[in-house]
Amino acid sequence: MARSRRVVFVCCDGLGRDWVRADTTPVLHDLARASLWCAEHSAVFPSVTRVSAASVTTGCFPARHGLHGNRMGLLEQGRIVVRDVGSPDFRHHMRSATGGTLLVPALAERVAGHGGCIAFSNVSPGAAYFLDPEHFGHVYHRAGSFAPGGRRLEGSDALEVSHDAAGDWAMTQRFCAAVLCERQPAVALLWLCDPDHTLHGVPLGSPAHADALRGAERCVAEVVRTVERLRGEGDEILLLIGSDHGQETIGEGVAIEGWLVANGLEELLAKGDVAVAGQGTAALLYATDRGRGALLGVLDDMRRMPWASDVLAGDGLARQRFEPRGGVVAAVNMARRGEANPYGVPGRRWVALEGGKPAPIGSGQHGGWGPDETRPFLMINDAGRSVGSESRPTSLVDIAPTIVDFLGLPTGGFDGSPLPRR
Repeated sequence: MARSRRVVFVCCDGLGRDWVRADTTPVLHDLARASLWCAEHSAVFPSVTRVSAASVTTGCFPARHGLHGNRMGLLEQGRIVVRDVGSPDFRHHMRSATGGTLLVPALAERVAGHGGCIAFSNVSPGAAYFLDPEHFGHVYHRAGSFAPGGRRLEGSDALEVSHDAAGDWAMTQRFCAAVLCERQPAVALLWLCDPDHTLHGVPLGSPAHADALRGAERCVAEVVRTVERLRGEGDEILLLIGSDHGQETIGEGVAIEGWLVANGLEELLAKGDVAVAGQGTAALLYATDRGRGALLGVLDDMRRMPWASDVLAGDGLARQRFEPRGGVVAAVNMARRGEANPYGVPGRRWVALEGGKPAPIGSGQHGGWGPDETRPFLMINDAGRSVGSESRPTSLVDIAPTIVDFLGLPTGGFDGSPLPRR
């Protein structure tokens, strides 16, 4: 592997493929025309950021890497406890309950002896830390930054930015100057919070959505400028730019726990033998051996509810590349109606309410396998050598094998495969 050969991956969180257009994202639109565009790129289930981060960095679907969702049930002292994967201390709880974190190596582990990995992330702490959960490389996040071995970085070595567009921009400037130009790791990851962060509070297609797209594009343009300058100086850099999922509009919300109580499972819920982990426009249903039969017994009734589009268990879950293990019994994809929002964006989704919090009706959400939330984008730019459209279906799990293949490292152990460069 040549010293100058390296890979840069930029993730614009929540930027669905249909928004990459000349009128909404001109920078990305023009760059796509000079890159290999993945026309049938897809998300994983659940289509949430924390699971997506694990799939991007491992090249594996959740069935193999073992991170279930944005919220995940853990068996603790004989009962299922649903915890927020985004919390900075989630990995501690996961290790205590399961003995580890991800079940397969992350990119940082694969390149630890071959130029290393540095990740900058402005999304939730959990999503950032699952890019490198075992501290083989450097991870920078506003909740805490870490060097290899888990050494916490302090002061000016840490990353102190706001969780918004301004924070994305400050993070990008430092990423370009300190990581791309100075430290030059084999793999450099930049994960922006927008447009996803903004869309969780505003309607799709609104002026605020347009502002969030412009902010993300400003960051992308800065990375592209830096990469082009370094290429001009002789560096061979593979640039991948994409997203993890899209967004859909919240129509109504339902507390699935309340429905289970009304259908006779109150005691099992109270004892932790049945639990619900909401994923936005989807939910995972957990049970212990004591609660499994009762939960399975109400699934047919759940399938008849207006808020449930699909309720899958067993082989049905496997078809979504999600295994019914670790206490997971079933998954619910929330229902979708076709009407448009006030800005003409079609589709309104039910969402699974969490902890009694009201749903921000009309704002963006994701998590299930709806038509828009599962359409992220991906383009591969190698200085104009690969241009056109990749017609075969691709997925988040193809990103890691593409990276290690470019670096000349072994590509075994992935669910995905390296994307061809023409």
